[in-house]
Amino acid sequence: MRYTTEEGGRLNNFAVEPKMYQAEPPTKSQQRNSLILGALGMVLVGGLVFVAFSVSNLG
Repeated sequence: MRYTTEEGGRLNNFAVEPKMYQAEPPTKSQQRNSLILGALGMVLVGGLVFVAFSVSNLG
């Protein structure tokens, strides 16, 4: 376990913070893939809602 040393030599066992980095904006292919996955997800949810309404109205 990693410790940090405070002023006066006392040990501090709180977590050491990771180095920060700046996120890069998504590339064009990543944006396209996100759009395709979002559209497929909407089609899936819409299909499930359609099936649920169809089955509930059978009785």
